[in-house]
Amino acid sequence: MTDSNRRQFLRTAATTAGVGVMPASIARALAATAATVTGTIKDVQHVVILMQENRSFDHYFGTLKGVRGFGDRHPTPLPSGKTVWYQVDANGQEVPPFHLDTAKTSGMRVAMTPHSFSDSQGAWSQGRFGWWPKYKTPGAMGYYKRADIPFQFALAEAFTLCDAHHCSITSGTDPNRIIFFSGSNFNPAVGGPCTDADSEPDNLRCWIEGEHPTPGYKYAGSAFKWPTIPDVLEKAGVSWRIYQNPNDNWTGAMHGGLAFESFRTCKPGSGLWEKGMSHLSLEQLDQDVKSGTLPQVSWVLPSKEWSEHPFASTPVEGAEFVDRVLGALTANPEVWRKTVLFVTFDENDGFFDHAAAPAPPSYNLDGTLAGASTVDTRGNYFVDKARKYLKADDTVTGEVRPWGLGARVPMYVISPWSKGGWVNSQVFDHTSVGQFLEKRFGVHIPAISPWHRAVCGDLTSALDFAAPDAALPTLPNAKGASGVLLEHIQRPKARPPATPEPIFQEPGVRPSRALPYELHVDAVHDAKGIALNFRNTGRAGAVFHVYDRKNLAAIPRRYTVEAGKALSGVWAAAEGYDLWVLGPNGFLRTFRGAKPGLEVVLSYDRARAAVALAVTNRTVAAQTLTLTANAYDKAVPKPITVAAGGKARASWGVKDSGQWYDLSIAGDGFERRFAGRVETGAHGVSDPALGTPA
Repeated sequence: MTDSNRRQFLRTAATTAGVGVMPASIARALAATAATVTGTIKDVQHVVILMQENRSFDHYFGTLKGVRGFGDRHPTPLPSGKTVWYQVDANGQEVPPFHLDTAKTSGMRVAMTPHSFSDSQGAWSQGRFGWWPKYKTPGAMGYYKRADIPFQFALAEAFTLCDAHHCSITSGTDPNRIIFFSGSNFNPAVGGPCTDADSEPDNLRCWIEGEHPTPGYKYAGSAFKWPTIPDVLEKAGVSWRIYQNPNDNWTGAMHGGLAFESFRTCKPGSGLWEKGMSHLSLEQLDQDVKSGTLPQVSWVLPSKEWSEHPFASTPVEGAEFVDRVLGALTANPEVWRKTVLFVTFDENDGFFDHAAAPAPPSYNLDGTLAGASTVDTRGNYFVDKARKYLKADDTVTGEVRPWGLGARVPMYVISPWSKGGWVNSQVFDHTSVGQFLEKRFGVHIPAISPWHRAVCGDLTSALDFAAPDAALPTLPNAKGASGVLLEHIQRPKARPPATPEPIFQEPGVRPSRALPYELHVDAVHDAKGIALNFRNTGRAGAVFHVYDRKNLAAIPRRYTVEAGKALSGVWAAAEGYDLWVLGPNGFLRTFRGAKPGLEVVLSYDRARAAVALAVTNRTVAAQTLTLTANAYDKAVPKPITVAAGGKARASWGVKDSGQWYDLSIAGDGFERRFAGRVETGAHGVSDPALGTPA
């Protein structure tokens, strides 16, 4: 796009600010009805995939209503004892999240922050995660609000936003784009921890020199040999293309296939060369849509200036690029009616995200696993015995590190099957797009690990193929860009405020997709300690994060439990216990006490829209407990008396709270807390209590 075109886009955005104008591309996309024939994923004829650069979920959408953002009522505890919002810099100074106010500062164009394997590992700290500003700079805590990035908010209000979509690797661009294009960034044939000879911990293999096709690319690093997703599609006869300028794709960094032997050695006339290495512009995409020749699968690669990457690009330029892609796809309504557009980001740069990232268990310093998994995770680790990729002060664990998942990044699902301003809270990552392609086209991507398949969904829950237009959206109040970019960069630099700002999230709910989770954690306290039993009776695997509030300096344990399976773990309890368990979509269980003998088990009663609590008293005296609602219900606390050696039951309705519950049952030196959503198979609403005190 020419400079004059860009200026016109920015001028138009500025003049429409505050008047509630819907961007034309979004309006056209909303107007189209889905081409429903079978009412299944088979109705999707075109999948278009756009991966932008380096923005975290909280950085863009922490303030958006109805998503798990800054109003999260169950933030993880830090080693300091404070919550995850109180991150610390290199000087020990707390730096909470702060607003990048684009109306008063140059916050539209912010500096890049560190985002290599070493600083990402340091900030994450194996799940302890209290040093984001130290390793990523204080600027990492900056975030936008609705008025700052109105186009991005308009997309989220019009279609479906995934608020549990994570980057795959706790590192930078290449590692994440390699897994995005192939299903893995480590050689799946190794079957154990990989070194950098068989994996990509940092940017290397996709960064090319030279011009294509003449004299040709010059590559760095050894070539990976497992099949990429384009290889799989080509072999299966599924049509595909990569729309890019091979000499303006940020020196190859946008193209994860360049790390692979198949792309490096392909010749003119071959499928990989013609469809994956050629110059196929956005104008070509537009022409293919209008002529009805859009392939079944398309990737769109941005150039540096349109990528949304901090310092090189901005949210307003990324908005323009997405607008152009969506405009091309909606130019032919008959093609758009059969299309799904996935727009996501490769990684978070260094921008903060508060959510605990699902990952295989980390290793303690003594070599034991901090947790367990029912699925084989041996290949999901990186070993760095020379500590080439690790910070000297990153010593909470040894030299073997789980690859990921990493921080959350935005994922928009834009399609006639995803209209309505939905939130989807199933755990996804960069393998999820590949799993969607598997589901739609009957192919198999061999590099996707068993752990990723167990934990990360295939994105089909983000779309409704049977009733795509059942809930038509209200047009969002899209205000346009805050002003011309040239004006923004003249303003004072955005910096953390001297006085911390209150954390803010818009009030309200949004429609929320049904999820495949049905999770349980029960506790048994006896002379051996306290045992937590993790059970999964749902249809998708999940990771449980366990924080020991009596020893927050320790690595939190993580338990991966596949659908239909169970695990258990034991903690010493001679001095009492205080355990905090987090799972997907606001799932919380807390266990606190000192004396053994009382047990409480929560079960789901879908037929009555309720949760049931079964209390067992194994002591020699009667016990009186109090059942209290922490949110959703103003009911008077309910006493429950349990005879010595006896049992009691209580039921709590969840119909009026959108199936959400948050209950505590407590007595003398004993407390259990249960929070989450009862999944009934029907769509519902987001957590109505987001933003209220815990």
